Amino acid sequence: MSTQVIEKSGEGLSRIYGVTVPAKDLTERLEARIAEITPTLTIKGFRPGKVPTAHVRRLYGKALMSEVVEQTLNETTQKVLDDHKVRPASQPDLKPEGDMQKVIDGKEDLAYEIAIDLMPEFEPVDPASLSLTRPVYEPKDAEVDEAVAELAKQNRTYEDKTGKTVKAADGDMVVIDFIGRIDGEAFEGGSAEGVELVLGSGQFIPGFEAQLKGAKPGSDVEVKVAFPADYQAANLAGKDAVFETKVKGVKAPVDTPADDAFATRLGLESLEKLRELLKTNLQEQYAGASRFKIKRALLDLLDEKHDFPLPPKMVEAEFANIWQQVEADKESGELAADDAKKTDKQLQKEYRKIAERRVRLGLVLAEIGRVNNVQVTEQELSEAIRREAVKYGPQAQQVFDMLRQNPNAQAQLRAPIYEEKVVDLILEKAKVKDKKVPKDELLKDDELPDGYAD
Repeated sequence: MSTQVIEKSGEGLSRIYGVTVPAKDLTERLEARIAEITPTLTIKGFRPGKVPTAHVRRLYGKALMSEVVEQTLNETTQKVLDDHKVRPASQPDLKPEGDMQKVIDGKEDLAYEIAIDLMPEFEPVDPASLSLTRPVYEPKDAEVDEAVAELAKQNRTYEDKTGKTVKAADGDMVVIDFIGRIDGEAFEGGSAEGVELVLGSGQFIPGFEAQLKGAKPGSDVEVKVAFPADYQAANLAGKDAVFETKVKGVKAPVDTPADDAFATRLGLESLEKLRELLKTNLQEQYAGASRFKIKRALLDLLDEKHDFPLPPKMVEAEFANIWQQVEADKESGELAADDAKKTDKQLQKEYRKIAERRVRLGLVLAEIGRVNNVQVTEQELSEAIRREAVKYGPQAQQVFDMLRQNPNAQAQLRAPIYEEKVVDLILEKAKVKDKKVPKDELLKDDELPDGYAD
């Protein structure tokens, strides 16, 4: 190929290269591609392998040229990186010049710019030189007792309330039929029969359950409520409604004893096995909190120990993502109270600092991972794709196949796996000391440095 490459800009960590591939070279590659596929084509009116190349060109020329152009972009971009010994910090940004349709038609050279952020030259800290303290907490027997009691409470049963005067009280279950009306007209989704409602559970809209307290079995209650202004069904939001409610039964809660029979009902061998399971769950919860704390401390330490020029395009892209979320929060009224008091100029200064920190840490972790040959395996990526796909229920297989064919989506799934593996490697090599702390200290939110509020 007689490709021409010129360096248009070379300041700091940014490089811009102009690339031109003659139309003649693209046409030659197109002809080679047509010659390659023609013997394999079966087209009505022609014997297999005997389709004229001119006919193939008419039918598939533009589609094949699009493939040729895409392949040429990839190959020439990689060659520019290799020839100039450039190590990009992120995916190069390709900007076509001229009319791409004319390029596809073979009437114009393929000309484009490659904008690259270079990986800054720096020596990452030796993980073995780092010292960290990991807060740890082991669940006490009393916490396991509480967890068992809470589980038994969640699985309590309800039996018909008895006595001379049976009235529904907070915590009781009422069995009801109801018809909801707005301006006297029943509305869709506002009627049901045999509904079991625990008073005080907050299952129904505000005000509904409170009006059923004191109701007797067989009684009729007119429940008047106002749907919240932000109710999910827009046709009901902010409207007053009346529910004609028939109380068919009132049931009182019956505590479930936490014993072997209860454990068996949950599918476990014994109460002891249930306690072991709940203790393991608590241990995993606290281990997760410990991991979060030490990772935060590690990132703070890495940020403190590295200072090098940052690729400007990466910082701008990261800041743009952050600022987009800030503006969305402002629009929806969800901006943090402290941020709401600040001007845009103040916020932009603080959030740019966050963007710089994120880029710096990302580059440090990437470099430590590269030096130590950290890799994300195909099995790990496949498992991440599977976990992501199952979130979509019936469309899981379709999403799985789509992710399998989308390199950008795979890169997004691979990144957090890679980060966690690099963090694991650093923690294995660093001097890590475990420190027992109270549960409240382990679970409390850390205060962030100025400008790092997230």
